[in-house]
Amino acid sequence: MITTPHTKAPTGGRVLLQNITWETYERLLNEMGDQRNIRLHYDRGLLEIMTPLFEHENPKELITALVGVLADELNIEIIRAGSTTLKTPDLARGSEPDSSFYIQNETAIKGKRNLDLKTDPPPDLVIEVDVTSSSIDREGIYAAMGVPEIWRCDRGEVKFLQLRSGNYVETEHSLAFPVLPVTEVAKFLEQSQTVGETTLLRAFRTWVREQIKAENS
Repeated sequence: MITTPHTKAPTGGRVLLQNITWETYERLLNEMGDQRNIRLHYDRGLLEIMTPLFEHENPKELITALVGVLADELNIEIIRAGSTTLKTPDLARGSEPDSSFYIQNETAIKGKRNLDLKTDPPPDLVIEVDVTSSSIDREGIYAAMGVPEIWRCDRGEVKFLQLRSGNYVETEHSLAFPVLPVTEVAKFLEQSQTVGETTLLRAFRTWVREQIKAENS
């Protein structure tokens, strides 16, 4: 167990520890293993421990399902990397995204059992859902790693962020799926409050097919 005089109290399923060494962070990852219900984010001495809540996991799972529908209808091969631990020792940064995907770099990762960001590319798309304020600059972590795109859902507000010149900027359309405007993701997430998930995904699939048909006409 880690003890430190610089600990902030948990807020909404989060706790922040300060003055944590990289070695301690890696030891925690090894001791906890993959079968755990918490996520760790590390940024140069700061360690945030997060316990996902239902209000966080539900939109994350829905957005992940939307990506699956897009890839299927657009006939794009993807690799679902989920909450895989992404870490860069030379930058003293690490994170476990809510969900992540290899899309443009799918062929570079296919068949690999482990990721090493020293030689492997980072995920092409990261999903982050925020229902409480985070004390860690996760966008800064992903920018340092070179993640090209983030879909961020912050208390129901959806943003598409693309990495440009080392910083993320908001965009109207997805980099990985140019057919998709951010307004559609926001619309379907809002509809999820009143319709069933199966019905919602069926409607989204219909919408994607209509966009493909319009582009090909």
